[in-house]
Amino acid sequence: MRKKILGIGFLVLALFGLVLGGVAAYRGTPGPNPEAEQLYQSSYADYYAPLSDEEASGLIYVVEEEKLARDVYLTLHNETGLTVFERIAQSEQRHMDAMLSLIEKYNLTAPSTLDQIGVFENPELQALYDQLVEQGSQSTIDALKVGALIEETDIKDLEEWIAKTDNEDIVRVYSNLMAGSENHLRAFVRNLEAQGVEYTAQVLPQEQVDEILAGEASHSGHGKMMAGGNHDHMKNSDRMTKGQRGKMDGRMKGNGHEKGTHEHGKGGNGEGNKPMRGYGRGDCPMQADGA
Repeated sequence: MRKKILGIGFLVLALFGLVLGGVAAYRGTPGPNPEAEQLYQSSYADYYAPLSDEEASGLIYVVEEEKLARDVYLTLHNETGLTVFERIAQSEQRHMDAMLSLIEKYNLTAPSTLDQIGVFENPELQALYDQLVEQGSQSTIDALKVGALIEETDIKDLEEWIAKTDNEDIVRVYSNLMAGSENHLRAFVRNLEAQGVEYTAQVLPQEQVDEILAGEASHSGHGKMMAGGNHDHMKNSDRMTKGQRGKMDGRMKGNGHEKGTHEHGKGGNGEGNKPMRGYGRGDCPMQADGA
């Protein structure tokens, strides 16, 4: 009887692996990517702890915040042609996929606009996207500064969300997203330095930014989304339907929007070059240190 039970257990695990193997992440750029990034660590597959309302809200917010980064970078890549935006946009898509793993696990409803470039359910993120794209489109240096601004803000927000949860799987994913943002910040600053610009912190304390820039690249947020343990890479996955992916491909090539307009609600932040709530210090206008 014991062997029979064990046999059933292994069968269930095998079927679970097949299901996961059939679901993979769309990268944010058309075409397959052979270096598929792990979305979920097998050792956390059975971990479950009830979510508070705040934890649930955090998962939904963070996946859209990662989408904001992806969408801005795709748009600025089209504007500037800089490969750093294309590469980091791909990473942001993988970050979104890691968040979707948690959202699905906890039976939450993901935002319906994740496959639409530049369209958000959260009105504040919608307003931020519009302002960041406008600012980053002014020059190559402005575009790189917007990238660094987004990454600093992601780090700050993730630190705050980590402090609000004790769920081990959520903490691990947030921590690895934060490591990825540190890598991205270093990449943007290197590109700014290549343009002769000395970077100054926009959101985080200057000392913290200096420490991040002096650090070595972390692979926990990139090559392996979840650190430690044995890793089962999820290959040939596709979180979007073929129809959604086709629509996404078309919009990514032209960075177009769906027809119609989107309400920004009352989440708009400032006018012109005023500081943006949530992105940047209150005394740090978006139009800082011109190109």
